[in-house]
Amino acid sequence: MSDEPQIPVSPDDETEIPESHPRYESLLTRHRIEHGVDIGITSRQGLIAQGRGEAYDYLLGEQTIESADDAARAAAAHFLLADQPVVSVNGNVAALVPGEVVELADATGADIEVNLFNRTRERMEAIADHLREHGAEDVKGLAADGEIPGLDHARAKVDADGIGSADVVLVPLEDGDRAQALSAMGKTEVVIDLNPLSRSAQAASVPIVDNIIRAVPNITRHARELRDADEAELRAVVDSFDAETALEAAERAIRRGE
Repeated sequence: MSDEPQIPVSPDDETEIPESHPRYESLLTRHRIEHGVDIGITSRQGLIAQGRGEAYDYLLGEQTIESADDAARAAAAHFLLADQPVVSVNGNVAALVPGEVVELADATGADIEVNLFNRTRERMEAIADHLREHGAEDVKGLAADGEIPGLDHARAKVDADGIGSADVVLVPLEDGDRAQALSAMGKTEVVIDLNPLSRSAQAASVPIVDNIIRAVPNITRHARELRDADEAELRAVVDSFDAETALEAAERAIRRGE
């Protein structure tokens, strides 16, 4: 019999998973994704995507490596410099870090927009309601009066005054084709992806190779630390970050257990 603790039925009972448990973060994310499916905000395919990401996190030692922290700091600087930053939210993101997304938006002045591959009106509204329950005041995505060129599926649908006109977009747990399409539009794209070889990470201006439950709060922390920095300081942070170097460091850490 497994010695892992029983996963509670509701996220309200997450304290039943002891933080001292060596698999705490893994158990927590599995539980949140499962609950997301139960309440209709996460697709069943999201369970598979979560398992794939978890494998990479295990190889990273379930910790934020230095290059990922540098990337999170660069992401924060980009958000603070942006004219219109937007955080894109899909079902897994809504299940895993709804409150953290709201805190990031509050810290950076970013909009929040729901964007889904398996898009239905009911699911879009359920995710928007879920984010509002965690403190979001305005959630974009339901208007869908804009379009990302070059995509033939529902993720092409965006709000014209949201992702459509954004200059900086955070796209965590992103589909590779949309990440590439957003990059082709000339947007500064921050991607959170545990696989440094994915199309999403490769297309990103700032790839953060880290677990989303660590990465989003980390960007927020850096944003708060940089809040009083002037434009020159923020641009220095942006200019000092090199995406290719960060990806190489992450791949090396995964391959060698560093």
